[in-house]
Amino acid sequence: MLDRFRFVPARLLQSVPVVFGVTLLVFFMVHLLPGNPALTILGQSATPERVAALNTQLGLDEPLWDQYFLFLERLLSGDLGTSLTYQAPVSGLVLDAIPITLSLLAFALVLSLVISVPLAALAASAPGRLPDMVVRVFTLLGQGMPQFWVGIMLILLLGVKARAFPVGGYGMTAAEHPYYLFLPALTMAIAMCPTTIRSLRASTINVLGSDYVGTARSKGAAGISLFRGHVLRNAAIPTVSIIGVNLGYLVGGSLVIEKVFAIPGLGSLMINAIFTRDFPTIQAVALFVALFVIVVGILTDVVYTAIDPRVDLSSKERA
Repeated sequence: MLDRFRFVPARLLQSVPVVFGVTLLVFFMVHLLPGNPALTILGQSATPERVAALNTQLGLDEPLWDQYFLFLERLLSGDLGTSLTYQAPVSGLVLDAIPITLSLLAFALVLSLVISVPLAALAASAPGRLPDMVVRVFTLLGQGMPQFWVGIMLILLLGVKARAFPVGGYGMTAAEHPYYLFLPALTMAIAMCPTTIRSLRASTINVLGSDYVGTARSKGAAGISLFRGHVLRNAAIPTVSIIGVNLGYLVGGSLVIEKVFAIPGLGSLMINAIFTRDFPTIQAVALFVALFVIVVGILTDVVYTAIDPRVDLSSKERA
């Protein structure tokens, strides 16, 4: 069993040059942003002399390649630098924000599955009929609506008018966190559902027409027991890859959603850093997002291998 997961160390090694490329890309793209961080920090008290002195203090007057190698040297030693805005270690700011963002992503994933699985099963049970058409219209609408617009509509409908959920914030206690995260998680789930439903619907229809499902029906299996015992696992195999891709997409979307709902996660940290030209913070958040996408890709392959005995990615790595 464990032999089938030998591809994981190889994938991790293959990720090293990718991470290096990400650091290179992020560093130089950040420095293409217009404006001078020293001007932002000094504000109205900025003078040419003070700006020049702060640039020297921050090392911003050094050649870009020298700044990059210094950034890389600090990164390899675990030092992400000091935030120009908060005057605090960037690593601490990022570590405080990561659990919030991961909680939001996990909540959104759960909600998307809670919505997608029943709707896909409903559509697949009556292809071409009214339930299937209604579900397909939902997927078209969900895919066509921007996330930030969906978030604003949910705020107006469920937050302002119905007053069922808070319109922003993260809450003060562990019990309050899911309550405060429901609307942003639902916003992200609606964006994730269309592709998940379409994939699961198509694979469910194929599985329902297979010989082993016909055999199960002849033995008396029907309804939920048939779907749970014989259909869901096999239908979910192609959808695992779709979910993995969507998670990578969602971590980017969460940056905007966190700002819309005033959630103090990586998204709010990133956007605030962009507005204040806080280079170290922007680089740290972008690097974490890249690492998250890489890890999700590897975990997707692990789950895919675990639920489908026919898949053996370790043999491909050896080849």
